[in-house]
Amino acid sequence: AVSLCFAVGQCGNQVGCRFWDLALREHAAVNKKGIYDEALSSFFRNVDTRSGDNGPDIYKGKICSLKARALLIDMEEGVVNEILQGPLRDVFDSKQLITDVSGSGNNWAIGHKIYGYQYRENIVEKLRKTAEHCDCLQCFFIIHSMGGGTGSGLGTFVLNLLEEEFPEVYRFVTSVYPSGEDDVITSPYNSVLAMKELNEHADCVLPVENESLFEIVNKIHQMINSGKLGSTVKQNSLVTSSAGSAKTLQEKPFDAMNNIVANLLLNLTSSARFEGSLNMDLNEISMNLVPFPRLHYLVSSLTPLYTLADVNVPSRRLDQMFSDAFSRDHQLIQADPKHSLYLACALLVRGNVQVSDLRRNIERLKPSLHFVSWNQEGWKTGLCSVPPVGHSHSLLALANNTCVKPTFIKLKDRFMKLYKKKAHLHHYLQIDGMEQSCFSEAISSLSDLIEEYNELDATKGEPRIDPSRLKIAV
Repeated sequence: AVSLCFAVGQCGNQVGCRFWDLALREHAAVNKKGIYDEALSSFFRNVDTRSGDNGPDIYKGKICSLKARALLIDMEEGVVNEILQGPLRDVFDSKQLITDVSGSGNNWAIGHKIYGYQYRENIVEKLRKTAEHCDCLQCFFIIHSMGGGTGSGLGTFVLNLLEEEFPEVYRFVTSVYPSGEDDVITSPYNSVLAMKELNEHADCVLPVENESLFEIVNKIHQMINSGKLGSTVKQNSLVTSSAGSAKTLQEKPFDAMNNIVANLLLNLTSSARFEGSLNMDLNEISMNLVPFPRLHYLVSSLTPLYTLADVNVPSRRLDQMFSDAFSRDHQLIQADPKHSLYLACALLVRGNVQVSDLRRNIERLKPSLHFVSWNQEGWKTGLCSVPPVGHSHSLLALANNTCVKPTFIKLKDRFMKLYKKKAHLHHYLQIDGMEQSCFSEAISSLSDLIEEYNELDATKGEPRIDPSRLKIAV
C-alpha cells in the first residue's frame, strides 16, 4: 500500500522536508543492504536511471535513485528551492514541484480562489502522473498550516481536488494551527475559512498547535541547560534536533518544532512501512476512530519527548510511556484528554513491546479515562517492531476526544474579534469569487462543529451502565 504526500505552503514544505529526511534515515538504519524493498516502496519509488528517463520502476534491485511519492507546492519559491539545494535534492525532480514567485499575501482567498484555479490543471496532471506509479494507492497526506495564505487556501483547494479525482482514497491532513500571538494578523480568517473545508472534505485531521510545539521545545532546552536531566536527555535526539542529518547549516528556530510534527508522521506511517506483530493500516484509523463524519479531528501525543536517552528502558519506563501519552505536556495541541470525553483512542507503539504490555496498560489506564457510553471498548492498537532511530520504543496516541473543542473556541473568538469590526475584510472581498457569505458560512460551520462537541460533552457525566446480559439458566 502506497501513500502520496502533498506539502503545501512554507510550513508544510518545511515539515515535509524533515519528514523525508527522517524517513530516509530510519530506512537506512534498517535496510543495511541498500536493496529497494516493500517498506521503502510505501513512500518512495526506485527509478533506475540506467533505463532511460521514463524507464520502469525497478523492484528488488539495488537502490539506484529514490524519488519521494510527493508533490511540493508553494506560491513562493524560497523553501522549495532550499530543499532542492539541500541533501534531499535527489529525492525530488521538477515533475513534482509547483511554485510561483509572489506568494499568497497571507490571504486564504488568493491561495484558494486565484492560485487554485490558476494551477488546477497543473496540479491534477502531476497528481495523476504520480498516482500512475502507485499500484495500490492507500491514502493521501496533506501537510499545511492554517494561518498563512498558501497553506490554508491552496492546501484546502488541493484537498477538494483529491476528493474529486480520487473520491475513494482516504484523505489525512496534518494542520498546524497558529498561536494567539501569531504575527499574521489575518490568521484567524484564514484558519476559519480553511476549517470549513477540513470539516467537509477531510477524512481525518491531526491538528497541531504552534504553542504546544513551542512549549515542548522550550521544556527540552530548559532540561538540557539546567543539567538536571543531563543523563536522560539526549541532546541530538531525532525528536527535536536535525543534528546528524546531512544538513549542517545553522538550525532555524522552527526546525525543532517541525521535527516533532515529522515524528508524528513517522510514527503514524510506521506500520505501513515496517513489519510488526499488530499492523495498523492507516485506513483503519479512520474506520475505527471516526464514528461521526464531521468529528474527525484526532488529538495526538508523542512519547518519549523529554527523556530521550535511555536506549534500554526498564519495563516500568515502558508503563510510564503509556501514562505520559495521556498527560497534558505530551499533547501536540493544548488539550487535556484525560478530563474530557473519548469517542475512541488508538495507540501506535514501536519497538520491542509485547501485546501483553499493551493490554496491561490499557487496563491500568482505562478507569481514569471517560469513554462515551456506546464505545467503552473503543481502543485500536498497532505494534510495529522497528523503533525510531536511537530509541528502544515510542508511542503515538491518537484520541478522538472532545478536548479539541477549546482550540476551536479560541479560534472562533479570535475570528469574531476581527470580523465584528470588519477589519481587513476588503483584502478578501476584492478577490473574484470571494463573497461575504464565504465568511458567514465558514463561521457557522465552525460553530456547528463546536455545538456537536458540546452535545457529546453534555453526556459525559452520565453513569457508565454495563448493558444487562441475558441470564442463562443452568
